Amino acid sequence: MRIEEVIAVPVRAGFFADDQLAIRDGAIRDGFDYTGQPRIPGFRRIRQPGEAVSVLLVLSDGSVEYGDCAAVQYSAAAGRDPLFTADDGVAAVVRHVAPMLRGARLDDGFRTLAARIDTAGAGGSALHTAVRYGASQAVLAAVARDRRITMAEVIRDEYHTGAALEPVPLYAQTGDERHGNAEKMILKGVDVLPHGLINNVPEKFGARGETLVEYLGWLVGRIAELAPSPDYRPRLHLDLYGSAGIAFAGDLDAVADYLSGLGRLAEPYELAVEHPVDGGSRDAQVATLARLRGLLAARGSLVRIVVDEWCNTLEDVRAFVEAQAADVIHVKTPDLGSIADTVEALLLVRNAGLEAYCGGTCNETDRSAQVSAHVAMACEASQVLAKPGMGVDEGLMIVGNEMARTAALARTRPSPAGEGVPR
Repeated sequence: MRIEEVIAVPVRAGFFADDQLAIRDGAIRDGFDYTGQPRIPGFRRIRQPGEAVSVLLVLSDGSVEYGDCAAVQYSAAAGRDPLFTADDGVAAVVRHVAPMLRGARLDDGFRTLAARIDTAGAGGSALHTAVRYGASQAVLAAVARDRRITMAEVIRDEYHTGAALEPVPLYAQTGDERHGNAEKMILKGVDVLPHGLINNVPEKFGARGETLVEYLGWLVGRIAELAPSPDYRPRLHLDLYGSAGIAFAGDLDAVADYLSGLGRLAEPYELAVEHPVDGGSRDAQVATLARLRGLLAARGSLVRIVVDEWCNTLEDVRAFVEAQAADVIHVKTPDLGSIADTVEALLLVRNAGLEAYCGGTCNETDRSAQVSAHVAMACEASQVLAKPGMGVDEGLMIVGNEMARTAALARTRPSPAGEGVPR
């Protein structure tokens, strides 16, 4: 089967794009919005609706498969590509992706076709990560249709992952509704929670972290009160957006003391802390988190460090893995661009003995979330983000249901003979 036509159409993203610099610098909340001027070039306002583009592949049998181009909520920050717009995305697909894919044979396989997309930019320059993300999703779905198997099976087979294709733990995020949405997660027995969106020191972290301490104490108490079963033991995962480093003026010993205290407060639950400190560059972030991880170990703390910012590409992931700079590597799917790079990154992390978190953003779409579910299962990720949106229920439904369906289908087929995990 061949790809006969490539169509690009603007669609809605699942949330908003936010100017992270303006928010970190204390932008004032105005209901759901923020007041003030944006700081990052390309933003019209501090918070603006996210945009996405569907890439539709019309196949030679008349069927259609698709993927969605989408970018993270905090675009253009921490080394990421510029703010993504639907107009730019449609133009890039029409000018560069369509000529590359039109007429392509699907039996060439996902890896081969994804590699073509990575070289589709003008003059050898890479296309925006969002465009590569959506186009590669569409190709993966089309290859799966051609082979009459799931996308997870395509990845398992082409990358020889040896995965059992079972659902992986779900991680949900509260957004700013960090109390009510956390209660939803507890009642639904979510595996990893609550994210918390601790992206502002005065309002959400506290001058010395006291606001977060109060929130974590409340959360542990509510788990005990609302747990759906006596053996419910979720992992607690908080995203600090560099707040600890800001509050403690970059003093890593003070940050380590504070995080150790959070770990004790979280007991009996495991605690993972994402982006506690921002180093300001990729190399500085590697060095900073590696040192912080060592300081926590010296204190006997079991708090796990999660890297997010400055870990945008496959090369970035490799740098953090080689330095053992984090316990959990957030492979942020839209930032990696091609789904092929996400697969390579997750396997790299897993094979290094670290935790591979197949993440992303609230600003994605239902389709990109479904594809991510297949990728997480095929790569045996340690957890996968429930996305898009900030409502909790929708993301849990979309990603959780896709994993359940995929696992059920995979169980009806024998595992490929001779499959092995690449170690």
